[in-house]
This record gives sequence, C-alpha cells and structure tokens, in this order.
Amino acid sequence: MIRKLLRSLAFTAIVALPMQALAADKLTVLLDWFVNPDHAPLFVALDQGYFADENLEIELIAPADPNDPPKLVAAKRAEIAISYQPQLHLQADQGLPLVRIGTLVATPLSTILTLADGPVKTVADLKGKTVGFSVSGTEEAVLGAVLRSVGLTLDDITLVNVNFSLSPSLASGKVDAVVGAYRNFELTQMDLIGKKGRPFFIEEHGVPPFDQLIYVAHRDSIGDPRLRRFLTAVEKGTQYLINHPQETWDTFRAKRPELDDELNRRAWFDTLARFAHRPAAMDNARYDRFARFLLDAKLIREIKPVSSYAVELPY
Repeated sequence: MIRKLLRSLAFTAIVALPMQALAADKLTVLLDWFVNPDHAPLFVALDQGYFADENLEIELIAPADPNDPPKLVAAKRAEIAISYQPQLHLQADQGLPLVRIGTLVATPLSTILTLADGPVKTVADLKGKTVGFSVSGTEEAVLGAVLRSVGLTLDDITLVNVNFSLSPSLASGKVDAVVGAYRNFELTQMDLIGKKGRPFFIEEHGVPPFDQLIYVAHRDSIGDPRLRRFLTAVEKGTQYLINHPQETWDTFRAKRPELDDELNRRAWFDTLARFAHRPAAMDNARYDRFARFLLDAKLIREIKPVSSYAVELPY
C-alpha cells in the first residue's frame, strides 16, 4: 500500500514540475496613441484575466510618437502594434515587413465634421469652404472621394493643416469643417463644449469601408503561437465587453482614474458597435478593394497580393 502511494506521489511530482516551471510568455503591444476607449477589448481581456488564461504576460505601451509603433515592430523591437488599415497599405508599398494579424475596430471612425448650426448642411455645401486636416495623404484621398460623390474636387475647397487640433479649429471658426475627426471622440468633444457637430460618414460618401484599427506584426513572426493566443484572449475580451458594457466601464475607470470623465465614458459606449467580434477573421476582398482606392488616388504604386501584408493566423 505504501509502495503504491509512493508511486502515485512520484507521478504527481513529475507531472507538476513542468507546470510549476512554465513561465508566462511575454508579449509587448504598442498602442497607436494614448490609452482610450478604442482599446477597450485589450483592457477588458487584461482585467478579466484572459491573457493570463492564454499563458501570456502582456505589456501595453502608449507611444510618445504615434508614428513609431509600426516602425518599432518592423525593427523587431516589439511584437505587436496597433495601427490603421490605410497606413498599412502605404507601409506595404514602401516595403516595410509588416502584416495585419487582426482587427480591433472594424469600421471607419473618421468623419468630415462641421458645426450643426453652421453653413455646411450637406457635403455639396463644402464648395468654397475651408477644411482642416491633420495627416496629409490618406485624409486628402478620403476627402477627395467624398467631394467627388457630389461632383466636387479638392480644387473647390481650401485645405488647412491644423495638426491634431481638429475640434478647437472647428469650434473657434478657424475652419468650416475638418476631415479625420472621430465619430466616437471629437463629435462628443464638440458636444461637451456646447458646439454640436454635424458628421458626414465617409463610408456613405464614396469611400470604401475599411478597418480603422488593426493589429500588425512582423512578417517573420506569423508562425509565433503567441500571436494566435493573443487574438483568442482579445476575442474573449470583446465578447465580455459587449455583454457587460457598464461593468467593464466601471472596472476600467476604477483602475485608470485619470480617464474617468464624461468624454471617455461616452466614447466607451459609443465604440461598442465598432469592435471586431472576430478579431482574427480576414476579408481579403475588402483589403484589395481599399488598395485599389489608394492606387486610384496615386498613394501607392501597385496592387500587392493581400496575403503579402494581411493574413488570418492558423490555429
């Protein structure tokens, strides 16, 4: 009996040792900007322990410069960066070894924003007006497509670079409209300062729908099993967020009190419908369609195979 018990204990010890020695796999994720409700699925997955369930230790880092995250991943100084589908096409055209591995926000957030009580009531009213922008290139292509939907061109407006001062420039009357304002952020910002905005949703005015926020990794890391486990945890976080929006907001703000304000509270709930329910899922035709849009705008030189810059990771 004693011999049998000793054999059982020895087997238990042998099985347990590898489990005890198994340390969580570390993964560095660079955010696209400062922490905000656009990143909710990541923080819900973190707060609910879904990354830990996948044996992952996640470090979420907000960049000093929002242009840096994709470059750092391309240089193999981090595993994952949050970026934007339009920028990924440009980066692929430039030869950066980046690949989309998942989607965070599956619809455009960008709008053309005007004042609700201002002179611009329709897109056609932009003729002869001043429009502010932050990022040259893609925003001009988007604006050009929206204007073409009503028979106008960029020559019919005056473009002004307002850097990242979109809401203040519009509210102060420096410009008549801005392009690139987020419907879940700047629109609320305007409302909170008593300047109600009127958004024109770009996907309703000639711009192909695209993924606003995506996860990118280095092309060489596609076979890294940590990436698929990361997306599994994010999917669980997204599901929990959608099922429990108030509870997850309360947890988020309690752990990050510097973000506990009305703007972030409203953005949290306004963004719920925008998150990708299946972060790993890939729509090749959608990416190819947007690439052709950028080619027509002369922002990329050629149409590359989608598989060279966007993939659905295998299990």
